[in-house]
Amino acid sequence: MDHKQLSEALSSTPVTAFRAYESIRSTNDEALAWADEGAEDFTLVISDEQTKGRGRFNRRWVTQPGSSLAFSLILKPSASENEHLNLFAPLCGLAVHDAIKTLFSIEPQIKWPNDVLINRQKCCGILVEAVWTDGQPNAVVCGIGINISSASVPPSDGQLFSAACLEDFVLQPIDRFTVLQQVLVNIHKWRAELASPRFFDHWTKHLAFINEQVMIVQSEKQSIIGIEKGIDAHGNLVLLLENNEEKAFEVGDVHLRPMNASSESGGKNA
Repeated sequence: MDHKQLSEALSSTPVTAFRAYESIRSTNDEALAWADEGAEDFTLVISDEQTKGRGRFNRRWVTQPGSSLAFSLILKPSASENEHLNLFAPLCGLAVHDAIKTLFSIEPQIKWPNDVLINRQKCCGILVEAVWTDGQPNAVVCGIGINISSASVPPSDGQLFSAACLEDFVLQPIDRFTVLQQVLVNIHKWRAELASPRFFDHWTKHLAFINEQVMIVQSEKQSIIGIEKGIDAHGNLVLLLENNEEKAFEVGDVHLRPMNASSESGGKNA
């Protein structure tokens, strides 16, 4: 990792401090520990290689050297932001969407609640975790992994969504730090609009599978099928059920699956 180039890229972002590694088990683990030690708002952990990264439901996310962006941003939520902790994942999703669109004129989609897709293929995963003190969130760690080159793409066997990298669509080498810079600037921009009508409008506009038939699979394996209609004012996913009733689903131990996903990706697991 070129630390001079990284420092130059971060100089035009709101990042207050950063730790950069050639290899690390998990940027989120390091960021959580740093947050617990009292890291400031908008501090960054980034690594060229991640050997035991993770996503939702403890799925493994391995970052090959130089192939991806793997970083975790520490945010110190305000009292008002504490009321909307579930919106920090879509906040990052909006930032990644806007960065890709601005830099490469590609229109990604945001899969509720925490992935970014291009042509229905996953190119970015997001994991948000909190550090709690006396029952209050002291810090939020936003872990973001973006596939840049083909070496970052894992095998698709058994996966609901086949993975892709940005270079599949840009067809030229990509400067990882330019992407990082844009994502961080956009996180700062959308954070100021967190939970605003504009925030929800932008999210809904770029929501994957809107007006498509999808399935929600809950932790007890109960499945609910409906038409994805959008996001409500709390960040919940709204489905139109067969009885014409609209039902909202909270972010939690649920999986979202488009009904035609298996035929498109050959996968079977969320």
